[in-house]
Amino acid sequence: MAVAAFTAALHADVPKGIETFDAAWTIIRDTHFDTTFNGVDWNALRTELRPRAQAAKTTGELRGVINAMLARLGQSHFALIPSSAEQNSGVADAAQVGSAAGTANAGFDLRLVGRDVLVTTVEKGSGADAAGVKPGWRLTAIAGAAVDDLLRTLPPGTHDRLRGLQAWRLMQSRLHGGEGSSIALTFENGSGQVVRRDVARQQEQGQPVTVGSLPLMFVRVTDAERKTPAGRKAGLIGFNVWMAAVDAPFQAAVDRFRSADGIVVDLRGNPGGLAAMIMGISGHFVSARRPLGIMKTRSNELRFVVNPREVNAAGRPVTVYGGPVAILVDSMSGSASECFAGGMQAIGRVRVFGQTTMGQALPALFDKLPNGDVLIHAYGDFVTADGTRLEGRGVIPDEQVPVLREDLLAGRDRSLDAALAWIDAAAGRRSQ
Repeated sequence: MAVAAFTAALHADVPKGIETFDAAWTIIRDTHFDTTFNGVDWNALRTELRPRAQAAKTTGELRGVINAMLARLGQSHFALIPSSAEQNSGVADAAQVGSAAGTANAGFDLRLVGRDVLVTTVEKGSGADAAGVKPGWRLTAIAGAAVDDLLRTLPPGTHDRLRGLQAWRLMQSRLHGGEGSSIALTFENGSGQVVRRDVARQQEQGQPVTVGSLPLMFVRVTDAERKTPAGRKAGLIGFNVWMAAVDAPFQAAVDRFRSADGIVVDLRGNPGGLAAMIMGISGHFVSARRPLGIMKTRSNELRFVVNPREVNAAGRPVTVYGGPVAILVDSMSGSASECFAGGMQAIGRVRVFGQTTMGQALPALFDKLPNGDVLIHAYGDFVTADGTRLEGRGVIPDEQVPVLREDLLAGRDRSLDAALAWIDAAAGRRSQ
């Protein structure tokens, strides 16, 4: 009895541990789109890892075992969203960042460029903006932890694009926190000087939305008029996540720019969301029901077809926009953003500018496990209308535009500049 009591006490802080492992394994067994599990013997993997799950002494150890199981698949959109504040580095979905530590952020975005973590954008009115943080600054420490040391914790041998994604997640998980808190950050500015700032965290701006078991997200849609080098009018429309709340403001932005010489859709930093939305968003730019791609599940295929938008929000008939359309992407454009950009690229309706996207295009479901954690798991594959598989490959821009520190420091947006120059050329051909 004493041994049994000791064993029970040892695992008391791992509620429903083995049930949780078994549930995660079973869900993937029953729903994975590939019955070969990407070459993994799924039954043998259960035999190997189940004893480790049963022996887990903490919830963190249990999550580590489940994440190890998910990692064997070598595919995107397999991850855990912890139900508590106990984080672990295995969580792999961009939507999860900040959910456990807090959803308030420091107000700037960043990218790994070479060996440097650089500030790429600073949100107006944010804590970073108030502290004077500038694009192009190199982040060197977060709350006293050297960024170089943090980067050394990333898995060795990872190719550059995936390493950049892992670095982004790692940094963002540390930058997020409770609303009203502040975080001590150290930068190197454009002159090579060390700059220390205490940056106040603020709640994200935008419309709050919840979908199923996902953490709270904030939808932001922006639009602005830009001039091309030749003085033509172009509309710039961007949004940060594919959620239903995007549709109305995006439609209003298209109405605003319906007479423009070109439209640029900015999907940089957009990690995805509801993939079915690509059918409606593409309908603002394609006047026929053309196929964009096919989602293949274990039991069937779902064809993504353009839904032409011939009526505006006010109920008035409109002509689908027929001018040049450019799409901006980067290494943090994923999932639905990749399906949209890749699908539109495949049918020749757009030109894509920027950097190769995540290569994480699998559609996913979200299931609550017995211990309260949420399992993200892919249930389908996606190929574009011309047969291009985006998973692992990403969308390769028609015009590759690297991220350069000198551009960030100078306030230049080279991807947007290239898109605007292309609109000039395309508009010129249309007028001949």
